[in-house]
Amino acid sequence: MTIALASRGGPRIGEAAHTCLGERVEAALVRARASGAPVAVSLTVPVEGDVDPTAVAFASRRPREPLFCFEQPERGGAALAGLGSALAVEAAGPGRFAQVAQRWRAVAAAAVTGPVEGPAGAGLVAVGGFGFAPQVAGTPAWEGFPPAALTVPEVAVARRDRDVRLTLTALVAPDDVPAELVASLEARVSELRAPPLPLPDPDPAVRSRVMGAMPPEHYESAVSRAVERIRAGELEKLVLAREVDVHAGADHDPAAAFGVLREAFPGCYSFCVARADAAFLGASPELLVRREGQRASTVALAGTIRRSADPAVDDHLGEQLLRSAKDREEHAIVARRIERTLGPHSVWVAAAPEPELVRMANVQHLGTPIRAQLAEPTGVVDLVGILHPTPAVGGEPREVALGLIPALEGMDRGWYAGAIGWSDSAEDGEFCVGLRCALLDGRLARCYAGVGVVRDSDPAAELTETEVKLEALLPILAT
Repeated sequence: MTIALASRGGPRIGEAAHTCLGERVEAALVRARASGAPVAVSLTVPVEGDVDPTAVAFASRRPREPLFCFEQPERGGAALAGLGSALAVEAAGPGRFAQVAQRWRAVAAAAVTGPVEGPAGAGLVAVGGFGFAPQVAGTPAWEGFPPAALTVPEVAVARRDRDVRLTLTALVAPDDVPAELVASLEARVSELRAPPLPLPDPDPAVRSRVMGAMPPEHYESAVSRAVERIRAGELEKLVLAREVDVHAGADHDPAAAFGVLREAFPGCYSFCVARADAAFLGASPELLVRREGQRASTVALAGTIRRSADPAVDDHLGEQLLRSAKDREEHAIVARRIERTLGPHSVWVAAAPEPELVRMANVQHLGTPIRAQLAEPTGVVDLVGILHPTPAVGGEPREVALGLIPALEGMDRGWYAGAIGWSDSAEDGEFCVGLRCALLDGRLARCYAGVGVVRDSDPAAELTETEVKLEALLPILAT
């Protein structure tokens, strides 16, 4: 039942897979008629060759349909890409995580699937993300990116090392015709292509313009006011972000930008969520949570300093970060809160005794890996709701910080600092924090970067730190 995406005339799933798919659709139809509600059905098959899931998704996307790509190249080439929508689950408000988790749980429980082998993410899967705030974004820029949105893709491709699996999914309604559904899925397979991702234009006819959405002085003033609140005892830490816009001479190309990001930052989570004409992409260094059975993993990531091409200077900068009282305080706030948050849901929570250096291409961070043995079978989406937002992107105490952030930033975060990732039908999965990111829409790219403000923060230094973090995307988008 192996698919060869490079086959002439378009790929085919083969006779055995065709028969299996037809039988599962028939079984789903029986369930749908018995319950009076649509039932999901999926089939997973191996894919031949060294297939790039992300390249398949970008090359095979139909106009304006949902697209999802999620990679961490250094982890065995781990990748998951999804196209289309068999089912969309959306919600808003404080209970959005629980609502989406409950709906996904019900869909997965009723689905007709079968045994699935292969890499994480293979099989029936829901992909997407969550905005930073529970309410619908107040600016048109984030239209199409609701506070909670998971999509069950029509086509999903998962990879780990050289093991690649393709999953087809459909929603079977009580009045559907099985042969038509099977034909529709097979037609979709025949459209799949896997050319390499495009390269950015090295010499565009019109140069890009880079402009802050607000003057730098506005950001320094916001940091100053945050420091005043912290020193007055209102809170311990507040994360403040800023937006820098790139106006290009031609439409930004998400596929080309993604290709550069994953090559430049192989240890990060490179992601892209495209909805209609907009694409939210980035290379995040921060895992929010990974669930594997009853084990949950996360990382406290806070405290930043630049890199240097000189190894001696780079080591010195790393040592400087490890010894920085200001950065150690900022980091400790995040690590403590994550441990306390996971505690009531776990048999045990274990964190490294000391933070370690986490080195990216342009910056290095303080990081503390944290693991937990869950006391109950809590799904990955529920865990996202429990942890989000950590003090790494919000503040401490959480509720005080969340009230101050929009007032001081003066912008709509949308999905910036939200959660991007996936959940399988067993509710395992992983989500990263939406950082080092940009929202691309035509010729405009909105880039975001933030810092953690504590008692000893210096406004000018914090502004400089945002500039360092923006270096992950600006050189790619501002050609």
